[in-house]
Amino acid sequence: MLAQAHHPNHLSPQELDEYLKQGWFRMGQTIFHTNFLNFKEEYFSAIWLRVNLDNIYPDKQQVKLLKRNQDFRIEFQRASITDEKEALYSKYRQGIEFQASSSLRNLLYGVAHQNIYNTHEVNIYDGSKLIASGFFDLGRNSAAGITSFYDPEYKKHSLGKFLIYSKIDYCKSLGMLYFYPGYFVPGYAAFDYKLEIHKSSLQYLQLQTNRWMPITGFSDADIPLRVMRNKLEELRFFMDRSQLQGNIMKYEYFDANLVPDLIGFELFDFPLLVNCPHKLAGAGHLVIIYDVRDNQYHLMQCRSVWTSNAPNTDGVFTSHLLKVEYDVFSSEDPLPMVNVLLVHLSSEDDSLQSAVF
Repeated sequence: MLAQAHHPNHLSPQELDEYLKQGWFRMGQTIFHTNFLNFKEEYFSAIWLRVNLDNIYPDKQQVKLLKRNQDFRIEFQRASITDEKEALYSKYRQGIEFQASSSLRNLLYGVAHQNIYNTHEVNIYDGSKLIASGFFDLGRNSAAGITSFYDPEYKKHSLGKFLIYSKIDYCKSLGMLYFYPGYFVPGYAAFDYKLEIHKSSLQYLQLQTNRWMPITGFSDADIPLRVMRNKLEELRFFMDRSQLQGNIMKYEYFDANLVPDLIGFELFDFPLLVNCPHKLAGAGHLVIIYDVRDNQYHLMQCRSVWTSNAPNTDGVFTSHLLKVEYDVFSSEDPLPMVNVLLVHLSSEDDSLQSAVF
């Protein structure tokens, strides 16, 4: 699945390590995995990151931050939520562009009343004034950065980056092997700062192979959404030549598997699809996707599990929440896929002749 969520009642340190290794992250007490994001109706790929702590040393950026912030006091402790931290979080939240949880308590706990994670925090003080806080979870050999926030009046001190460096140093001192800072988003600059922290030891999870690779080798070919769109545009070119209808559309509900009430339904979770002519699909929906995990086009028969009042508009499929019934056909190349569509359609439309390539 490209989007999943679990609600464990208990999580051992070893289990957290394994979740993190597979590119999972937690929000509230839910732990989830996704490969695609929707920011202001624009879709992006989420590329998961980790820092190999084995051979890290202070890089140039960290040395500058240590010097710039040498007069501040840093403290580590088990996590706790206080009015002081909530006030600081609220002040920080008002100055950011992206959407964030309504409160620190909601971010860490959600609707739960207890924490199943071994959560610690780092706090930075200017004298007695709390100016920055960061929270992170500890596993057995790995740690995950959950959130960092700071007083906007101290923006010139780059406290967000400084907090991440502080967490990493602390985790390395505990003998941890990996630190997971979350994801970055190609084409959405708000998360790019993560790419400059211990870059020589930074790795990304390659969706195509499910392997952790050095970030220095990252390229456009590692952006799943871009590859999917390029491949579907190639397919559409050959469909047009064969007078086959079908549009590339964004699928509104690609992250429905993360909705608490829908967890476990294993719904269709691709962000892009080609919506084929309805008469090919019978009572269901016939769609084509490109899956970067096996480098193949897939013709899928889907059924609607919920119907929306909103029609499909502006290249967005919103009319139905889909579930895959079965995989009709798959192919590495677009031409076999087009020919399969032609065979299906020719039995219903004698005026359409199969193209010869």
